[in-house]
Amino acid sequence: MSTPSCTSLASGTVREAALAARSAATRLATTTGAERDAALTAIAGRLTARAPQILAANEKDLASARSAGQPEAVIDRLRLGEPQIESLAAMVRDVADRPDPLGEVTSGSVMPSGLEVRQIRTPLGVVGMIYEGRPNVTVDAAVMCLKTGNAALLRGSSTARQTNAALVDVMREALAGTTLSPDAVQLVPGTTHASVHELMSLTGLIDVLIPRGGRQLIQTTVRHSAVPVIETGVGNCHVYVDEHADVDMALDILLNAKTQRPSVCNAAESLLVHAAVAPAFLPRALAALAERNVTVHGDARVRAHDASVVPATDEDWGCEYLSLDIAAAVVDSLDAAVDHIRLHGSGHTEAIVTDSQAAARRFVAALDTAVVAVNASTRLVDGAELGLGTELGISTQKLHARGPMGLTALTTTKYVLTGDGHIRGTTPTAPGLSCDALGAPRS
Repeated sequence: MSTPSCTSLASGTVREAALAARSAATRLATTTGAERDAALTAIAGRLTARAPQILAANEKDLASARSAGQPEAVIDRLRLGEPQIESLAAMVRDVADRPDPLGEVTSGSVMPSGLEVRQIRTPLGVVGMIYEGRPNVTVDAAVMCLKTGNAALLRGSSTARQTNAALVDVMREALAGTTLSPDAVQLVPGTTHASVHELMSLTGLIDVLIPRGGRQLIQTTVRHSAVPVIETGVGNCHVYVDEHADVDMALDILLNAKTQRPSVCNAAESLLVHAAVAPAFLPRALAALAERNVTVHGDARVRAHDASVVPATDEDWGCEYLSLDIAAAVVDSLDAAVDHIRLHGSGHTEAIVTDSQAAARRFVAALDTAVVAVNASTRLVDGAELGLGTELGISTQKLHARGPMGLTALTTTKYVLTGDGHIRGTTPTAPGLSCDALGAPRS
């Protein structure tokens, strides 16, 4: 079959890319799960085979980032190595091995008239991703979109431009040898903010935008996009150590949540400690954090336990550090902890460490957040850890998708009505219902 050029750095306009993506999405909607899985398998193989080219491109981005004085957290998110390429290929194979979500019947019934009603999963269509830093998101988003029958328009940050281009080139090369169009995976043309704003304006061509990155990126997309947005959240995640906490467990959870990988959105950024357990917990916690080079920004009651604690400012309580920093405060009650989180939290993930079931239930019920962890690290809030496979991010909104966004978050549903000559009747189905009568089959 004839295929378009596989280069990801074509000079076309954003609108032209979106038109090509719309055409690819129309074709994708009629492909079988086997065809899409074969394409993913081809991508996995090509990623491994093209690893030297990908790593060479990544080295260019790393060198540019260092020359520009980018912070270590940015460089950490940007870096790829051979193990990361192998992990990406393994992730793609895992996605290919997962059940096809398309066509799944989410609800179904047969009406008294004999009309069969089914609600089934279908693709969203064209998914635009605007994201910062991490080049692995380029592959994550592309393969999740392909698995779910969507075309992907990808707009990464300038810091990862060379790496993203290499990854998209590799995936398009792989698709060129399958029944799927290479235009199902594209980088958004252009390097300026103008191209992003044009992407946000293309209603009718792009079905949904998903921003993934810092607060400014997310809020800019939400405020200025004419295309519907699935809002992913920044991660000002709290660990609250309750008065009934097991101190050893609390220390293990805190250290994992803060230091296992501090540059990600599910790392803990704030620590709240009940006053009753603070004398037993804080000296150990502050010493352990110091051993791991964590800077603690604390209130006066935290600083009373360690003079090296940095005085916390108002900005610290709402900060997503993405570094070896944490804000810390002592609170007098669970309700005070909840009030603090409501005021400063980002709606991502909040954790409580407690041996009290009543305290855990109150904490879970009181917080309006995407994920609540009871006696578990915030770092577990990840699609792979929760059995969902690869995720696109953590949605902090309430419509369509919330929490870790796995494959089903990239689908919508349609109703399919199957009748035998059914037509609209004139008698309501029940008193007071303004919806309409069930149809009746022709005799």
